[in-house]
Amino acid sequence: QVQLVESGGGLVQAGGSLKLSCTASGGVVSMYAMAWFRQAPGKEREFVSAMSWSGEGTNYADSVKDRFIISRDRSKNIAYLQMYTLKPEDTAVYYCAASDSATRYSAPQSADDYKTWGHGTQVSVSS
Repeated sequence: QVQLVESGGGLVQAGGSLKLSCTASGGVVSMYAMAWFRQAPGKEREFVSAMSWSGEGTNYADSVKDRFIISRDRSKNIAYLQMYTLKPEDTAVYYCAASDSATRYSAPQSADDYKTWGHGTQVSVSS
């Protein structure tokens, strides 16, 4: 049973940067698509970014494009989300998710495609 643990969240001023990590255990996720979602208070969970298992396919939400970068180290079972130029509206709990059903270039954007989820890490951006 694969388990995901997020880390790297915290409080940062607007314009700052943070790097989130998602560490997988209990199994190898090198053939899994990996994604980040977030949920702000009072709002539904939304897609942020995803990467195919091969690393050759990526997707980003329009709201984070050109500010966030997803990456992964398949040998270490870790996925990352580097966040630059953070805005107060980026404040949310960030969740890591993994999908074993994706193809080589597929980086799904729907939460329904992901069966394995972490418990989240809080990111707070002050103005």
